[in-house]
Amino acid sequence: MKKTTITVTEAARHFADCLNRVRYQNASFVLMKNGKPLARLIPEKNKICTGGELAAVLADTELSTDEARAWRKDLLKSRKTLRVPENKWR
Repeated sequence: MKKTTITVTEAARHFADCLNRVRYQNASFVLMKNGKPLARLIPEKNKICTGGELAAVLADTELSTDEARAWRKDLLKSRKTLRVPENKWR
């Protein structure tokens, strides 16, 4: 998937074109405001799952002992790198 960085102003001026590129060319856009990422415009089929959705899938998944240990190890490693998003409304 091709990722393009554009300003919010550019996205507003060319919104229909951006949507068409996302839909038909599998492109994605990172919208920047004041030099910082503000939002992403991505195809719906590339949806990122929420923690609740992941928990629901895992509840119905049967893993071998080795697979469960490996998954737990990966999860603990991932938790060390995750950060709570900054609240921009304060």
